[in-house]
Amino acid sequence: MDCFQTVSRLKGSLCHQLLLFIIWLSSFQELVAVKTLLEPINVSSMSELASSPSSGLFDPIEISPSVIPHYPNPVEPLPPMYPVFPNRYEPNITGKCPVNFSLMSSLMDKTASDCADPLAALLRNVICCPQISSFLHLFQGFYSNNSDKLVVQDAVANYCFTDIISILASRGADSNVPTICSVKSSNLTGGSCPVKDVVTFEKTVNTSKLLEACSTVDPLKECCRPVCQPAIMEATLKISGRQLMMDENKNMVGELNHSDPLADCKGVVYSYLSRKLPLDGVNNALRIFSTCKVNKVCPLSFTQPSEVIEACRNVAAPSPSCCSSLNTYIAGIQKQMLITNRQAIICATVFGSMLRKGGIMTNIYELCDVDLKDFSMQVFGQAGCLLRSLPDDVLFDNATGVGLVCDLTDNIAAPWPSSSSMSSMSFCAPEMSLPALPTSQTLKNPGCRSGELEMLVPIFSFFVFTTLLF
Repeated sequence: MDCFQTVSRLKGSLCHQLLLFIIWLSSFQELVAVKTLLEPINVSSMSELASSPSSGLFDPIEISPSVIPHYPNPVEPLPPMYPVFPNRYEPNITGKCPVNFSLMSSLMDKTASDCADPLAALLRNVICCPQISSFLHLFQGFYSNNSDKLVVQDAVANYCFTDIISILASRGADSNVPTICSVKSSNLTGGSCPVKDVVTFEKTVNTSKLLEACSTVDPLKECCRPVCQPAIMEATLKISGRQLMMDENKNMVGELNHSDPLADCKGVVYSYLSRKLPLDGVNNALRIFSTCKVNKVCPLSFTQPSEVIEACRNVAAPSPSCCSSLNTYIAGIQKQMLITNRQAIICATVFGSMLRKGGIMTNIYELCDVDLKDFSMQVFGQAGCLLRSLPDDVLFDNATGVGLVCDLTDNIAAPWPSSSSMSSMSFCAPEMSLPALPTSQTLKNPGCRSGELEMLVPIFSFFVFTTLLF
């Protein structure tokens, strides 16, 4: 009996010591992770673009202009430098737009930050243009809120548009936003849509169905199993006068995408929604719609990769000349803009299909350590910044100024296509579960050791507790 008690005390003491050791090891992991973030490991590699990131192995990176980067190679062109704080001043407005802009101040601040100078051109596809487009639709409804109209009158549309751009510029936005995003004053007027007033709209459209479908928009489901967008399209078709024509002639469907009245009427539907639903909710919904659209295509422009094909056509093993040519080409396209993680998958597949069509059958992405983030613009000398695929905004506060959040948590290998033909790619699984990104290569990269320690602690803890229990 005494022996049993002694053994129990020893086992309890051992358990206590092991638990303390696990807690210490977990703390040590955090310290090593922080040290790894602050002290990047230098890795010799043939691929300059596929070098390990110096930060962001665990959490999204907040790119803040308050951090001054160090560029080890000053000969190379520097990445764009973002302003610490936007240049704010009193706007010079026409005074001929009968709207109290102060009532939309918070939304204008968001729009100005998302189109901050000089970020607007770099973020045009993912953040800036979707937000400015959404704001104009919301303004269209806000302007007509005290009348029975759903559009801005032609006589004042140009004044209102000019004032909007002036106010946004005074809050730090790029003054060239109209050119960057191809927006103009006619976007506020409803154009050639035959229905522009509330009474006719509510007589034509099943508004109860429309409002119910769009009162809450799920950012994860709307792109794959849309609820609000079909309701908007149904209302658009009805007020555009095309519904009856479509019923009579099914061949008209192919012409709808080129119809200005259809696009104008969709803006009228958005205007009606902004009158009936909270502005922030409608803004989020419109941003989700844009996200669904932009994440289906690669926004980058690819020139014919003749030099890459010439250098890599017969390569079967890592080749300095092949990787150098590939890295040079990718370094050129990544300067175009910042893209999302899903866009990067599509861009890598598109470019890979071009290379396969040129006769390159070997996965040179793998040979040259090309990652998804290499297809997006570099920020402050870091590896490419991949934006999140869900609607996002540029960050701004009085302490850190303007910044970005990059979805850059790992080195994810760029996918090599299985054929030279580029088929449409869908991120929607039949059971509504989003597909996983390509397998991470972090643990295979000798320059990124923190991932190994991250896996060590839970595995070791499981082993210890299993030993104690059994």
